[in-house]
Amino acid sequence: MRKLDNRLMKYINLLVERYPSLDFVKDDIVAAYLLIEETYENGGKLLVAGNGGSAADAAEHIVGELMKGFKLSRKLEAGFAEQLVAENVELGGVLAENLQGALPAIALDGHPALSTAYMNDCEPLLCFAQQINGYGKPGDVFLGISTSGNSKNMLFAATTAHAKGMKVIGLTGAKDSKLMDMSDVCIKAPQTETYMIQELHLPIYHCLCLMLEDKFFA
Repeated sequence: MRKLDNRLMKYINLLVERYPSLDFVKDDIVAAYLLIEETYENGGKLLVAGNGGSAADAAEHIVGELMKGFKLSRKLEAGFAEQLVAENVELGGVLAENLQGALPAIALDGHPALSTAYMNDCEPLLCFAQQINGYGKPGDVFLGISTSGNSKNMLFAATTAHAKGMKVIGLTGAKDSKLMDMSDVCIKAPQTETYMIQELHLPIYHCLCLMLEDKFFA
């Protein structure tokens, strides 16, 4: 596995300093980061899904950190800012000043009309798989968040993602699981109680988002 440079490794070191129990999974966090970095370098995107608290606290949260500035202001590239102004001096000026650089990511739990229509008309457990079927391209990454690692809708989604030529990252709890077996990389937060797993998921994905922002916008 490629080693991270010191600039990015500092985020891993700070994470482990603040949450010593995560030292056990730091190599998996690095591996997950490298998969996502490669995806973004090649023009791909991240698709994220979770259930319940994992949807509210994680999937939407991760997308929010990637699609706008997290710690950095992420000023637009000069060329695109100029194109905006050339398109419309008044409106383009506002856009050029306020738009931020984004890393494309989609939370699959954030489309209630689509989700409820599919669940009503088709098979409810395949809702995330259907979206991966529609959005996913070879080289994209699916991040499936499941504290048990055995949520059936995640397993259907992971299967679809691999069939589409995507990579799969699992974010689970400490126990071995079916999602772990299906993932290219699985980060197993070292807890078994659901709320405790979720409490560790947050600093893990914050670390990933910080590293990605540093890589692409520093």
